[in-house]
Amino acid sequence: MKKYYMYIDESGDLGEVGSKYIVISALIVKDFHPLDRIIKNMRRHKFRKELKNAKEIKANKSSKLIRHHMMKKLDEVEFKTIKCIVLDKKKMYNRFMIDDKHKLYDYITGKLAEYLKLPRAYVVTRIDKSKGKQILRDNFDRYFTRKLKNFSFVNRVDVHHSYSHSWSGLQFADMIAWACFQKYEHNDISYIDLAEEIEIYEIWKYSY
Repeated sequence: MKKYYMYIDESGDLGEVGSKYIVISALIVKDFHPLDRIIKNMRRHKFRKELKNAKEIKANKSSKLIRHHMMKKLDEVEFKTIKCIVLDKKKMYNRFMIDDKHKLYDYITGKLAEYLKLPRAYVVTRIDKSKGKQILRDNFDRYFTRKLKNFSFVNRVDVHHSYSHSWSGLQFADMIAWACFQKYEHNDISYIDLAEEIEIYEIWKYSY
């Protein structure tokens, strides 16, 4: 059975106030080792001084050079899929989604799953560990797995809520989501245009 590794992260504020948009990204690869090598080389060589005291690479805390470097390096990773989904919060009419950030996050990620169209495979999914309670993690796992299986042909899905400093894929997913967020929130395409093969979808209708 083929095996894929998927990394999911978001950019933007899930609350009623704050950012105008929410972006969730998914980076899917057949082999995560190239991502590890890129981060390792950044820490050992070109960005050794800048990253010396950084536990992880976060887009909103990184220099322009690091952001450009990581987005460009994505093109060197073979057999990958990169997709982002964008929600304009002004167009939300379903009140409970604004009042419940966890349901909103689950809903947007579930919509992203509809566009992934993965083949028959075993998919190991990692999202940044943001849900503190086990019941919230279980709710997400069930909802996302159901969505993925309904719109793809995957045989098995394992979901892990992981710390991003331990997974290069999550650091790349964070960078991708941030780059896409800049396009919508600040009309800045200088980052998202550095990487090829990124597909972006927008949410216009809402139902949970």
